[in-house]
Amino acid sequence: MLDLNQVSRFLPDVSQHLRDEASAANKRLDRACDLLNQASTELDRLRELHSTWGDRLAFTAGVPIEAIDQPYSIAAPPKQHSVIATDGSQISPSHHEIAYCYLINTGRIAIHYGQNRHPRLDSIPEVIYKNEDLYVSRQWGISTEEWMGHRRTVAEAIALAELGEIEQAEISAEISTLSESYATSETPNPVNTGEDHPHTLALTDGSLIYWFLDTLPGDARDRILPPILDAWDSLADRRIPLIGYLSASRSSESANFLRLAACPHDAPNCAQHCPPDETSKIRKLDCRVFEPLRDTSLWGTMLQPGQRTGLWKSSNAILKHYGDRHAVYFCYVHVGTEIARIDLPAWVAEDEVLREFALGATIAQVQKGYGYPVALAEAHNQAVVRGGDRQRFLPARTAND
Repeated sequence: MLDLNQVSRFLPDVSQHLRDEASAANKRLDRACDLLNQASTELDRLRELHSTWGDRLAFTAGVPIEAIDQPYSIAAPPKQHSVIATDGSQISPSHHEIAYCYLINTGRIAIHYGQNRHPRLDSIPEVIYKNEDLYVSRQWGISTEEWMGHRRTVAEAIALAELGEIEQAEISAEISTLSESYATSETPNPVNTGEDHPHTLALTDGSLIYWFLDTLPGDARDRILPPILDAWDSLADRRIPLIGYLSASRSSESANFLRLAACPHDAPNCAQHCPPDETSKIRKLDCRVFEPLRDTSLWGTMLQPGQRTGLWKSSNAILKHYGDRHAVYFCYVHVGTEIARIDLPAWVAEDEVLREFALGATIAQVQKGYGYPVALAEAHNQAVVRGGDRQRFLPARTAND
């Protein structure tokens, strides 16, 4: 039994520790804001430094594409639009079961606003049971359980592209039917073909930067990344903007850019000036005076609900395999309940129409979901495999259990 009287002895020390941490965090934040103001006056120089020395930095820093010292307002989306989303869940393999296999269940959601259309709520299961599929990852030293997670990421991307294809086909059929009906009447045709304006937003949970790919052997990566990029190509060809939504982001990619402004050296060559030795571990380097500081804390000082930061382009090393079309940009958005990170592929970020529609529709999703995009929450509900589902999937056990 827990003795609360003894636990209470620690409370004063805990309280003092929290006060000290809060004071130190405020000082770090003040220093970061000072560097932000400094960096905003010399963006071109800092971008040039990053371009020249980026491969010799000891940290990953995003590159600002727009102004960093001002917020940008986000317009509301059109009343008539749709949102599609996918999420995945799985049943892991077990040698205790009769059949050694695993299941990936991909939840699919399509929600339509301002339209007389029923939503889509379903899931697509896939059972992996063949030896060549179960053990293919062993040649690269990757466990079956880890590989299962990577395959789930692929399944989510493919399902999202298929939803986009279905959505576009349904919209085209509806527009064609309405146009034909107006062609036989004297009433002017009010139907907007939507060729210049997007109708649909594609949402995925988490970052579009798959860091885990950087640790995979090339052959393994080639099994995972190409089908994902093919799915994104399908969405891009249909002008369906893709958004990666990160709640409670722990990233410091934009804050790291400020380290260039804090660097006392003319050339920010970390390996030469600040090698990772015992001395650098003890002393606080000039460029690390505000660590650990997350991007969300920094931008929370500037953004109001409905506003975003300027666009940033990620310089993560894995993106060299993505190609120019799918290079990942990001910004931070005050969605009302938090500062969320929004990832956008280049074909969305560089297209003002797609970008502004996608950001507006994303905020609307968070508002409808009371703090989290409702389409992503529903996709998760469709994908999740509950205890009863697991028992029905593999109900029998071996006689040795």
